Amino acid sequence: MRGRRPPVVVLPLSPDGGRRVTIHGERMGMAYSLFDVMDFLHRAGLPTTDTAVDDPELIEWRGGGPYDWNDTP
Repeated sequence: MRGRRPPVVVLPLSPDGGRRVTIHGERMGMAYSLFDVMDFLHRAGLPTTDTAVDDPELIEWRGGGPYDWNDTP
C-alpha cells in the first residue's frame, strides 16, 4: 500500500560490519550478510524468495542495498 513504510528496515553498516534489522519496529538483531536478513524474514513469517530483498514494499535499505556488505576482514 502506498504511503506505508515497509515492515523491514535494514540500517547502514555499523563499525563492526553488521547492519541492524528491525521488523515492524522491533529490533531483530544484527545482520552480517544477506543470509542473516533472510533468516530474520523467515523467523518473522515474511516472504523469503530471491525477489523479496529487492521489494521496496517489504524492505527499506538504508545506507546501501542488499548487496552492500563489508567483505573485508
